[in-house]
Amino acid sequence: MRIAFTKMQGLGNDFVVIDALSQPLSLTASQVRWIANRRLGIGCDQVLLVTPASLPAIDFGYRIFNADGGEVEQCGNGARCFARFVREQGLTDKNVLRVQTASGIIELQLETDGQITVDMGVPRFAPHQIPFKVDQEADYYSLELDGQQVEIGAVSMGNPHCVLRVPAVDTAPVAHWGPLLESHPRFPQRVNVGFAQIVSPGHLRLRVYERGAGETPACGTGACAAVVIGKRRGWLSGQVNVDLPGGRLGIHWEGDGKSVWMSGPAEIVFKGSIEL
Repeated sequence: MRIAFTKMQGLGNDFVVIDALSQPLSLTASQVRWIANRRLGIGCDQVLLVTPASLPAIDFGYRIFNADGGEVEQCGNGARCFARFVREQGLTDKNVLRVQTASGIIELQLETDGQITVDMGVPRFAPHQIPFKVDQEADYYSLELDGQQVEIGAVSMGNPHCVLRVPAVDTAPVAHWGPLLESHPRFPQRVNVGFAQIVSPGHLRLRVYERGAGETPACGTGACAAVVIGKRRGWLSGQVNVDLPGGRLGIHWEGDGKSVWMSGPAEIVFKGSIEL
């Protein structure tokens, strides 16, 4: 079976996006791994599928697969690419879209300046919703790592995140601590790991080790999680510029019970077709 695809990127976080409306398909984990392979396939951090809406008030379904073949709940940079893709492909003429993900419904807004704003939903802090094995909810937790205690914040942005504050992201132990925290036994579904440097209340530098993908140039849900944790701890304001290796995202959060809004770019790299 030959399928058409579009390679896209949001701040260097790259995706293979496939229209599964006009060419219905169901990908196996091994097919996803092959597509994502940067030597043997197309190469990407994640594969995104545009699927039919399952509810009357929803425009599209949105499925997300990590490079290791596992399906995940949410991806902020992918959501922006998704919005641009469905407009560029002529699948919709709307500027505001409602999309169903595995973690719930999100809203995507295509702005006149080319930026895309995403309603990333309300953060969830209850340990069973992250999920995170701990007796009770707290603003921060202590985990044992390499024989020492490390302080983290934990939150679900539709997918699980832990965030730790570091003096400088340039020297943060991302390659070593990232995989250790990703697979820490207290996170039963693994976790995305954010290393956050607070520059000022409105400015954050961030590196993210993503579950199933390793460190990526940018992570939209990771940026949201870092701002949410930082605001809860009193380190950050409600409007924050987040600088990742791939570029800048704008994150706005008014506080508990409110949605997190993320704004940033999405670019088409190239189009092609591939035989599955």
